[in-house]
Amino acid sequence: MTQPAPALNDQGLPVGYRLQPEWEATPRQLKAMRDRGDAFVLIDCRLPKEHALARIEGSLLLPLQELDVRWREIEALREQPLVIHCHHGGRSLKMAMLLRQRGFRDVKSLAGGIDLWSLDIDPSVPRY
Repeated sequence: MTQPAPALNDQGLPVGYRLQPEWEATPRQLKAMRDRGDAFVLIDCRLPKEHALARIEGSLLLPLQELDVRWREIEALREQPLVIHCHHGGRSLKMAMLLRQRGFRDVKSLAGGIDLWSLDIDPSVPRY
């Protein structure tokens, strides 16, 4: 059962959301990056079953739980800007922190995750 849609502020974030600009990109910022054709990699750190339910097209599925076993794959992306998303933003923030601890410099978590992406940017992405 999905939660009711929250009221959004002028940044497209739930009213009262405390954005951490050094760590997070808003869905509107992500959309602008895509619209401009910025070079970056969008990583979906959710589980495959979640990815099957709803996804942002063009994202690379790399579950947080597989980070260590897929390290070579992520290491190859070290010099590229990364935006990581999950369902609501918690796991992606954790993954961004882990990557920064391992020397990645340009990593952000998608604020509000795919749920907020669906609410503010692309309602064709199912909420769950």
